[in-house]
Amino acid sequence: MNAKEVRKRLLELKDEGYRNFTSKLIPTVDPERIIGVRTPLLRKLSRELYGTDGGETFLCELPHFYLEENHLHAFLVERIGDFDECMRQTERFLPFVDNWATCDSFDPPVFGRHLPELCEKTEEWMKSDHPYTLRFGIEMLMKHFLDGAFSSEFPERVAAIRSEDYYVNMMIAWYFATALAKQYDRVLPFLQEERLDKRTHNKAVQKAVESLRITDEQKNYLRTLRRR
Repeated sequence: MNAKEVRKRLLELKDEGYRNFTSKLIPTVDPERIIGVRTPLLRKLSRELYGTDGGETFLCELPHFYLEENHLHAFLVERIGDFDECMRQTERFLPFVDNWATCDSFDPPVFGRHLPELCEKTEEWMKSDHPYTLRFGIEMLMKHFLDGAFSSEFPERVAAIRSEDYYVNMMIAWYFATALAKQYDRVLPFLQEERLDKRTHNKAVQKAVESLRITDEQKNYLRTLRRR
């Protein structure tokens, strides 16, 4: 299956209602670039393609046009079991990620088995001028470094970021809300000391208050930290 055949297959899986729904969720992507293919079908297709000549060819053909082609690309990279090759393909792909949905659905399992190497890469990504590379770096810290591998230097890095990009700032808020759920006492001072810009700070408080993993007592205190 070559790239043209992959696109034909995606178009055959089109769901018009889902396309309209997706277009509203991802306003930064032109609706003409959205087919409307549900994620389970994309993941199923990635399983069929991975390890085939068609899958290898598809990975070589960047940039893609359709949102779903980018999703499929991410899911194919996720299936790579060798860390070095997966990282090489990730870094090749990240500059072409142009929306929050592709960014947030991308999390190669092999990364979790190489945390020291991943940690170094997150530091590089979080210095990027490309908003979705930066967002991905924060996302990796959130997904892999808030439990046993947590260090106070990680929220320090995130709090130091200043961006005009909405989707970067929303990821910063999401990071701190999740960090509060997992490392409450060590992360709370970042809000008490108002280390984030006002909008991001308040969004982090909002997301934390909505979390089921934070106690009612903690939520009541967090509400007092909202900035006016």
